[in-house]
Amino acid sequence: MAVPLIQQFQIAKYIIGRKLRGEQRYPLVLMLEPLFRCNLACAGCGKIDYPDEILDKRLSYEECMNAVEECGAPIVSIAGGEPLIHQEMPRIVRGYLRKEKFVYLCTNALLLDRRMDDYEPSRFLTFSIHLDGNSERHDASVCRDGVFDKCIDVIKKARARGFRVTINCTLFQGESPEEVAEFMDMAMELGVEGVTISPGYNYERAPRQDVFLRRKESKELFRNIFRLGKGRKWRFNQSSLYLDFLAGNQTYACTPWGNPTRNVFGWQKPCYLLVGEGYARTYRELMEETEWNRYGTGRNPKCDNCMVHSGYEATAVNDMFRNPFKGLKIALIGPATDGPMAPELPVIYEDEPLPRPKLVAEIKPVSAAGKSKKQVA
Repeated sequence: MAVPLIQQFQIAKYIIGRKLRGEQRYPLVLMLEPLFRCNLACAGCGKIDYPDEILDKRLSYEECMNAVEECGAPIVSIAGGEPLIHQEMPRIVRGYLRKEKFVYLCTNALLLDRRMDDYEPSRFLTFSIHLDGNSERHDASVCRDGVFDKCIDVIKKARARGFRVTINCTLFQGESPEEVAEFMDMAMELGVEGVTISPGYNYERAPRQDVFLRRKESKELFRNIFRLGKGRKWRFNQSSLYLDFLAGNQTYACTPWGNPTRNVFGWQKPCYLLVGEGYARTYRELMEETEWNRYGTGRNPKCDNCMVHSGYEATAVNDMFRNPFKGLKIALIGPATDGPMAPELPVIYEDEPLPRPKLVAEIKPVSAAGKSKKQVA
């Protein structure tokens, strides 16, 4: 795992504090979407069909600061849309840094070259560059030629200036393990801190529905990728147990409250991936009035093929706290790539919420920047 020790320490201290206070649900990452406007039109995006009056909306600086104060998460992932379009983004980032929040500024990198002077290197700030594979694969994903080469150039410039840089990579249909392995080798040569990788979620609003992986396909793909990665010293910006989950070796329930989303509509129920489930006016309302047991694999058909880190990383982190030696072992030797896979959660599509199965590693106590087909310069 490539997360710096100081960040691991701060997150561990935060989690221990919440547990000692007996809190049943708490966030790890605030998913902030201060706008939906974007300068790309990606095939697998869920934010591309909003009318102009929505795409023109922005969260203010004050709203962004209030969001992190409400939820108290130690990490803020700023996505959208393309956040660098937001005129107040440098001020928003500085506000979070003054609060010593770890900020992941997610961007497609098209504007970062000329906006980089607006930011200063910090241990609390990371540029998370959207890059879905090699040149042909990524440019097809974002539906524009030349974007991959632009990303590579900007990553090199940001690294040379001392910025923390990660890559956010989403895998879709048609990926080969060999292709992904070559991409990971290239990412390591670039010197990025790590790669955040996960299978894409089939957004209902996405213009292409045939690009998304199914659950079994995802597990088989990741097993083959990790098999090729043995001994290659790849760095992932994720926990070892989440990677083990991707390879089909852990039975986890989703923890949607681990990454609550604040966007131009309010606090999204239950997570940023699902549309049409409603919004809360405040974080407290989100936590108290969302029927959490109605969501997750086996509990909602919309969630059946989801394995995205925003839902399962918090579960894996909690499991790491309860089973540190298991997590350490996998960190040292990598996920298992052979043998039977862990069982899936039972399917329970009921009107009334039910208690979670005992086999679930549930938190207790407790990609990609969205893209719009409404393009801007």
